Amino acid sequence: MKIAFIGLGNMGAPMARNLIRAGHQLHLFDLNTQVLAELAELGSRISESPKHAVEGAELVITMLPAAAHVRAVYLNEDGVLAGITPGVPAVDCSTIDPQTIRDVAAAAAQKGVVVGDAPVSGGTGGAQAGTLTFMVGASLEHFTVLRPILAQMGRNIVHCGDVGTGQIAKICNNMLLGISMIGVAEAMALGDRLGIDTAILANIINSSTGRCWSSEMYNPWPGIVETAPASRGYTGGFGAELMLKDLGLATEAARVAHQPVVMGAVAQQLYQAMSLRGDGGKDFSAVVEGYRKKE
Repeated sequence: MKIAFIGLGNMGAPMARNLIRAGHQLHLFDLNTQVLAELAELGSRISESPKHAVEGAELVITMLPAAAHVRAVYLNEDGVLAGITPGVPAVDCSTIDPQTIRDVAAAAAQKGVVVGDAPVSGGTGGAQAGTLTFMVGASLEHFTVLRPILAQMGRNIVHCGDVGTGQIAKICNNMLLGISMIGVAEAMALGDRLGIDTAILANIINSSTGRCWSSEMYNPWPGIVETAPASRGYTGGFGAELMLKDLGLATEAARVAHQPVVMGAVAQQLYQAMSLRGDGGKDFSAVVEGYRKKE
């Protein structure tokens, strides 16, 4: 299949590589000329603009940093909707607010193009391994078209409902993740200050009612989980700035919906403080450092 793939960052590039390995012909666009050259060596076509990328494509996939980029890539004069053939399906895998993708989908519908959303979970490791989870907001018919292609980049392809619901699922999940990580950080730091061995405390939490993914699989305390970023200086993993972005999306969506998210708002402020300390590039579990006494 001829696929236009627009957005080749830390997530998009490995996703595109998996599609190339699966035998698809990719038309690529990104501002990073180095990654374009690398993927071109695998047989892909480099495009001059989103409009150029979608010409002749049978499917369009976008993976972009923020809502403003999604609007520009789809709606600008040299954007996707300026060059796409009516009837060609499109899906945006960025993590953005639900209203933006609904606006883009509405504009696309006027040109006879169906756009869905499919934000991902699984990080760069999942993108490289092809084990991502896709949360898809699309009609059932559109989902049926997208699913076999998404399955070549991911392991879990979940239909969440109509367009925009994929984004809703993503921001709600990540808001909870940010909150739970702060809870584990506070508990571990309190236990350490009160004198219990943190390995013993973690074992108790993970076999008791406090058990959660943030404690069991991704514990923020160094040395508890060997494979967690906390055990390698909080490098790799999911950056705090990305968590801050997702919490911002969640709290803004909540504001529009007049829905209280008290814990989500507090979590956003704690990650904002982490960013202001200059720690935004660390894994989000480094939020625990704000609770630890400086040596």
